[in-house]
Amino acid sequence: MLLGLDPGTKTIGTALCDAGWRFATNGKTLQRGKWARDRALLKDVIAARSVKGIVLGLPRNMDGSEGPRAQASRAFARNSEEAFGLPLLLWDERWSTQSAEAAMIGQDMSRAKRAVAIDSHAAAVILQGAIDRLAGGVL
Repeated sequence: MLLGLDPGTKTIGTALCDAGWRFATNGKTLQRGKWARDRALLKDVIAARSVKGIVLGLPRNMDGSEGPRAQASRAFARNSEEAFGLPLLLWDERWSTQSAEAAMIGQDMSRAKRAVAIDSHAAAVILQGAIDRLAGGVL
């Protein structure tokens, strides 16, 4: 089982995939706090779902460069590797939020519901992209 994460400034979107690495499904959207609180929430998810690895969204700019948000994600990744001792893959998340929002609009989800669920849906898009690539054997 892999855990997909889309850490933002206010929330952390989560997603999980099936044991066969075929389908990513959105999980809960966690409210961000200090790292100790975030770590505890994520540790509970990891233990409850027997997570064996993490795919973390890396928000690059459209030209591929990295700004402050990417650096914050890299710091989150370092903290996560140390805290959980699991393999961690940083995954380029360009277009993940737009893709997630388009899918939710296609499901006729209201704007208010989309606002609550966008980060977990984006985490599922990130995780699905990674498992599709990993299952195909190409990195």
